[in-house]
Amino acid sequence: MIKENLNRVREEIAEKCIKIGRNPAEITLIAVSKTYGYESVLKAVNCGQKDFGENWAQELVEKYDFVPKDVSWHFIGHLQTNKAKYVVPRAEFIHSVDKLKLAEEIAKIAQKQNKLQKILLEIKTSEEATKHGLTSEKEIEEIAGFCKENPNINLVGLMTMAPFTDDEKKVSQSFVQLRLLKDQLNGKGFGLKELSMGMTGDFELALEEGATMLRIGTAIFGTRNYST
Repeated sequence: MIKENLNRVREEIAEKCIKIGRNPAEITLIAVSKTYGYESVLKAVNCGQKDFGENWAQELVEKYDFVPKDVSWHFIGHLQTNKAKYVVPRAEFIHSVDKLKLAEEIAKIAQKQNKLQKILLEIKTSEEATKHGLTSEKEIEEIAGFCKENPNINLVGLMTMAPFTDDEKKVSQSFVQLRLLKDQLNGKGFGLKELSMGMTGDFELALEEGATMLRIGTAIFGTRNYST
């Protein structure tokens, strides 16, 4: 099932990219494996998948040692400062940096690990109370400035989650907002390349607005069971 699902998702991404004049090779497909065990991750690895996303520090720790080291882990969930010590040694990318205090803690741990940690700032582009992310332009620039000056952090882009709605216009507006913020920051010399946006239900809209990283779980691994 995972093989067929992966192939279908890859084909859909490629078809959409060709349709809108983008290069499919510029898109990173992140297979979001939360709630699925390392066995499912290994099945995807055997199908050539190299990038995986986790939402919880404990799950990343549990799977990390069972999976080949050439896999790239992306931490995409809300990260508490006291859990950064578990994530920094294992994740190539941390997508969900939403506080200066968290950025400072990541930098501190990365220094001890002698590591250049790639991060993205999480931006809140909807009104939903359940969503995390930065909203203040001043705070965004403050954190971006800290990252730019810190030798152990590489700020590579921005991340957002679109509102949970069937209104495609609202979803697209969320992605447009992130793209425009990236352009604005790059105009000030930040050199951001990545836009992490788009999930199973809205990745085609995200591609239209410039997404470079797609976080897709359900379409690859199937519907999740949160009751266990």
